[in-house]
Amino acid sequence: MERKDPEAVADAAAVAALLQIGAEIGADQVLDAGEPFSAADVAKAVDVPVAGITAYLGALLAAGLIADTEVPGTFQMAADYPDLRYQAGYVSWAMNANGPFLDNARAFLTDPAAAAQVHRRDGRRVAVSSRWIGERAFYPQLIEQVVAAGALRVSDLGAGAGGLLIKLLQEDPARTGTAVDSNGAACAAARQAALAGGVHDRLTVVERPIESLVDDPEPVAGADAVLASYVMHDIVADDRIALGVLGALRDALAPGGFLAVADAVSYARRPEERKFSALFTYLHATFMSVTLPTELEWLDKFAAAGFSQTKAVPIGLPGGRLFVATR
Repeated sequence: MERKDPEAVADAAAVAALLQIGAEIGADQVLDAGEPFSAADVAKAVDVPVAGITAYLGALLAAGLIADTEVPGTFQMAADYPDLRYQAGYVSWAMNANGPFLDNARAFLTDPAAAAQVHRRDGRRVAVSSRWIGERAFYPQLIEQVVAAGALRVSDLGAGAGGLLIKLLQEDPARTGTAVDSNGAACAAARQAALAGGVHDRLTVVERPIESLVDDPEPVAGADAVLASYVMHDIVADDRIALGVLGALRDALAPGGFLAVADAVSYARRPEERKFSALFTYLHATFMSVTLPTELEWLDKFAAAGFSQTKAVPIGLPGGRLFVATR
């Protein structure tokens, strides 16, 4: 029988909450790995008593998010787990990654500058929810660009928990990557995930702001591909900074290299995009003091930085576009 909308909404809320609990204790690294696991495995990985983990896994099993294996006491992710995690990512990003904004809306709408100094987002929550969304919404298109170009040296700006680079490094053992992020918690999560994914020897994690690449482009120097997923809107809001950063990235690319930027446009109007795009645009403008560019404004910024050609295509995330710029 086809599910009714209220039931589907209830399911989405429940899945988001259950997976968020796992993310808060670090169990998402075990659950997302795709390998069989036991309560003891998870407890050891996250340093939580087995009794607590057993109760948590019992809830996941009852919800159908994990399933029993042929080995008693071990579990594996359910077949539709990736789909459910992707859907949960939107709820997690909206309600948890942006929790400080929602919880302190009155303060932000009264004195945005003062509120921004006190109420800050948790970098790991942002990174985790972005990964849950990105693995379905735009990772495949970025991976396709890298693989099609045969790029072996890849840098990811605002890499968060490193999910995209880890997938790329697992895809080709000859590929190396550099993850750049200004958030210490996100960098720590990326190192942990790289170790769990078996690519830690080919992934370098650099904790520094993207703007620093203007004066020291070493993390991107000679890269065949530089990727940036939903971080460049913070940079390009200021034309002077945008010109400096984009220009530095262009100059740092290896011959034949490219810059691929997955990011948002302001208030997308297509019916299937407008609701999430409205939230994304409003949160950035009101709570982060970032005015998102229109698609044409994005293209103008790449041209001003000296890129010879930039193409823009829609991505899975509502209001999102993939800009691929070449020297």
